[in-house]
Amino acid sequence: MRIAGTTFWITGASGGIGAELAAELQRRGGRIAISARRREALEEVSQGRMHVEPVDITDRAAVHTAVEAIRTALGGIDVAILNAGTWQQVKIDRFDAEAFRTQFDTNLMGTVHCIEALLPAMLANKRGVIAGMASVAGYRGLPGSEAYGASKAALINLLESLRGSLGPRGIRVQTISPGFVKTDLTARNDFPMPFLIDAKAAARAIADGIAAEKTEIVFPLPMMLMMKAARFVPNALWPKLFARTPMARGPSSRRKG
Repeated sequence: MRIAGTTFWITGASGGIGAELAAELQRRGGRIAISARRREALEEVSQGRMHVEPVDITDRAAVHTAVEAIRTALGGIDVAILNAGTWQQVKIDRFDAEAFRTQFDTNLMGTVHCIEALLPAMLANKRGVIAGMASVAGYRGLPGSEAYGASKAALINLLESLRGSLGPRGIRVQTISPGFVKTDLTARNDFPMPFLIDAKAAARAIADGIAAEKTEIVFPLPMMLMMKAARFVPNALWPKLFARTPMARGPSSRRKG
């Protein structure tokens, strides 16, 4: 796919991967619209070179309004990169249903709101790309990631289902599954993060994957190989691998977008 001249909408673009990806695609000639909750942060990312459209993706009606505003301003949306998400570590001795609700409302339902707003025009035009930000954490259950991992597993399943439904209608669906990326979301993690990369490297990998029309964009390579191999570990053995790890220790939370 040719990035130059293509119109992109990126959610969760006030910092981290979303901000770096907006800059990377703009450098490659893309026409960029960025969204998140905080206008000031978006303006700083934009530097006057991108369309800024603040929105909270958990607000269904507001998402529809934002999508229409972007289409009016830029003439359409060719590629939607639904990146906004949140992470909150689960501590078993303080198990909190609200942590699950918050992460599912943003990571899953927020993405659903965006897709709902995007699809009518894409279906009418018989073209478009929807790229959802999942995670390798959705491949298998990880201690401390019960809420986040479950929301990302649901998102992976959703995107795979949509790929079968929308492909024949001319709409491509891509699943983006990063490993650990150095952002505000991971800064407070108190457990080892193997193969950690910075947000600029993540943005390059995503932009390359979108240009190559990859169905699944997973990075970095060592993390991809490790987590794909993890799918073959027997269920009875999997939890024993984490019996003495610090992954479930200490609650922390952040939200992007």
